[in-house]
Amino acid sequence: MKSDVSVQPISQTLVARLRQVIDPRRVHTDAADIDLYKRDASNIEGRAGVVCFPTTTTEVQNLVRVCAEFKQPFVARGSGTGLSGGATPLDGAVVISTAKMNQLISVDPINRTAWIEPGMLNLDLTREVAHLGLHFAPDPSSQQSCTIGGNVANNSGGPHCLADGVTSSHILACEVVLSDGSLVVLGGEEPEPIGLDLRGAFIGSEGMFGITTKICVRLMQNYSSVRTMLMDFTSVQAGAETVSAIIAAGMVPAALEMMDQLCLEAVEAYIHAGLPTDAAAALLVEVSGLPHAVNEETERISDIGRAHGARTIRVAQDEAERALLWKGRKTAFGAIARIKPNYYLHDTVVPRRKLNEVLQEVYRIAREHDLLVLNVFHAGDGNLHPLLVFDKREPGVMERVHSAGQEIVRVSVEAGGVLSGEHGIGLEKRDFMPMMFGPHDLQAQASMRSAFDPLGIANPFKVLPSPSSCGDAHDIGEGMWV
Repeated sequence: MKSDVSVQPISQTLVARLRQVIDPRRVHTDAADIDLYKRDASNIEGRAGVVCFPTTTTEVQNLVRVCAEFKQPFVARGSGTGLSGGATPLDGAVVISTAKMNQLISVDPINRTAWIEPGMLNLDLTREVAHLGLHFAPDPSSQQSCTIGGNVANNSGGPHCLADGVTSSHILACEVVLSDGSLVVLGGEEPEPIGLDLRGAFIGSEGMFGITTKICVRLMQNYSSVRTMLMDFTSVQAGAETVSAIIAAGMVPAALEMMDQLCLEAVEAYIHAGLPTDAAAALLVEVSGLPHAVNEETERISDIGRAHGARTIRVAQDEAERALLWKGRKTAFGAIARIKPNYYLHDTVVPRRKLNEVLQEVYRIAREHDLLVLNVFHAGDGNLHPLLVFDKREPGVMERVHSAGQEIVRVSVEAGGVLSGEHGIGLEKRDFMPMMFGPHDLQAQASMRSAFDPLGIANPFKVLPSPSSCGDAHDIGEGMWV
C-alpha cells in the first residue's frame, strides 16, 4: 500500500489541535524531549515531530482523530524496547506513547484472565497476580522494561514460550483505536469467539492496524514443581543434536536455551554464576509440572544429554541457584558491552534439524566480514539470536555489519526458516519480505493493512515493501538496510 500521508514538517496548527484534546503539558515538542523518541532499541534512527502521552482510551481516540484530520502519520509506542525499528518514527510522525496507561484494570482469578492497559510492564503484570498463584507466560529478555502493548504489537516470545506459546496464545481480546479514531473490540473473553479471528490478525501487526488501549490477557497457574539444569558440550553440534533429540523423544520442556562459548565467557565475567567458560556450548533446560513428572523428565533429559556427549549436567539445587542461571541468560545482551560497545541482534527461525548447519554458516559469515559473533537463543524452537558485536566508531564497520546481517537472513530462509521469530519486521527487514513472500502474498497482506487503516496513517512504511522504499520522498532512518 502506497501511503499518501503528509511528509511535511510538523505544523504548529496540528500541535495546537493536539493540545486541545489532551492536557497540553503531555504534548512535547522540545527538541531535547522528542529526540528521546527518534528510535527504539534498534540501530535505526528516524524523526519524531511531536510526542503525546494520553492517559485514557478517549484521549487516544482524540489524538488519532486529529492525526486523521491532518492526514498526519502516527506511531504507537510502549517502552521502545523493540529491535526492528517498528517504533521508529519517520517523517516527523506523531508519537503516541501509552507509557502512562499502565494500570491493572481487573482480575478474574477463577477464569484466570485480566484486563490491563497497554503500558503495563510485562514483569509488573506477573508481580501483580503472583499472590493468586498466577503468572503471564510470555517472558522476553526485556520483560522488566517491555510493555504488554509492545508484546501484542510484535507477538513477542521468550524462553518460556516453547511449551506455553507466544503472546498470541495468551491474549483473548484487544480494545483498539483505529486510524479514524473509532473504537472496536477484537476477540472476547469466551475461548472461541464466533466469526473472523480479527484478534489474531491484530496481534503482531506492529502498530499498522491501530493502537490497543485495553487488553484481556490469559493468565497461567504457577507450576507446583520446577527443575532447571545446565548441561555443557565440547561442540556446538553436540548441543544442537541434543536439542533435536529431546524434542524427538516426545518432550517439550518449559524452556530450552543455548549459549555458545563466547557468550558463556561474557556472561560469566558479568554475573559470576559458575558457567563453564571452556565449553563450546551449553544448554539451559527447564521442566515444570507435577513433582513426579518433573523428576522423571529431568532424568530422561539428562540421559539424552549424556548420550550426546554432555560433559557435565548441573541441576539447580534451590530457587536462588535457579534465579542465578536465568539471570545469566536474560542479561546476556548487557554482558556483551564488556566486549564491544555496540551489537546488532538478529532474529530468524530455522528448522531444529538445521540448527548446527545454520550456526556454522553464521560463524563463517562473521569471519568473512571480520566481525565477532555470539550466539544465545531459543534452541527449542530454532529461534536464532546471533549477536554481531562491534564498535560503530570503526570506519566502515556498519557496512560490514549490515552485509553480514543480510547474509544471515538469507541463509536462514534458504534453510527453510523465516525472517523473524519474535522481534518483528519493522523497518529492519521490510525489504527482505520478498525472500519469503511472492507478489500475491504481499498484496494480500497490503489489503489486510488497508482494511484496518484505509487512511494509511498508522505506522506507515513499516513491514511491507512498497514503492516508497525505492525513491518516494520520506526520511529513511540512519542504520536502515536499503
